[in-house]
Amino acid sequence: MNSRKKIGVLSLQGAFAEHIASLQKLGVEALAIRLPQDLEGLDGLIIPGGESTVISQLMLSYGLMEVIRELAQDGSPIFGTCAGMILLAKSALDLDIETIGAMDIKVRRNAFGRQVDSFETVLSVPVLGEAPFPAVFIRAPIIVEIDSGVEILASLPDGTPVAARQGNLLVSAFHPELTSDLRFHAYFLDIVSRRAYSQRKN
Repeated sequence: MNSRKKIGVLSLQGAFAEHIASLQKLGVEALAIRLPQDLEGLDGLIIPGGESTVISQLMLSYGLMEVIRELAQDGSPIFGTCAGMILLAKSALDLDIETIGAMDIKVRRNAFGRQVDSFETVLSVPVLGEAPFPAVFIRAPIIVEIDSGVEILASLPDGTPVAARQGNLLVSAFHPELTSDLRFHAYFLDIVSRRAYSQRKN
């Protein structure tokens, strides 16, 4: 079923190659997205980690911001990791950039400090099964506020939310593409498949 899906990965800056590799391991057609016309015919989109300010500026320069915003409003599945989570959020603290603003969360950028303060841990993510998920945090944001329609999927031991879902939107503060564990990508592909199934029914 996944082999028929076409998933785009925003490839302006950041860890897009690793996302493409993860999708390919799952047998999915993964496409690098750099221009608005690249978004045509996709079943889902991943916005990778990187420099959120740079990615936002490039999205605006290449005419991608409004097109991706419309995709999100139309219910297209979108998965944002690290900087991608910031870009999907309704608002970001201490950050003066334009975001897609599709997900009802408020985030704080670089919540754990600088690059040297990056860390790895394991998280309980019930939607992925019982086995803990290896999470790589690199200058990671955190979720500081959520609205009622947002489901928290994973939190740090102190209760800080670091992964969430709202409808067909999925975000993580960490980098699942930097591990060999493909369960987060597979979970996103399940969201994609369920959306495609509901469209066929209608």
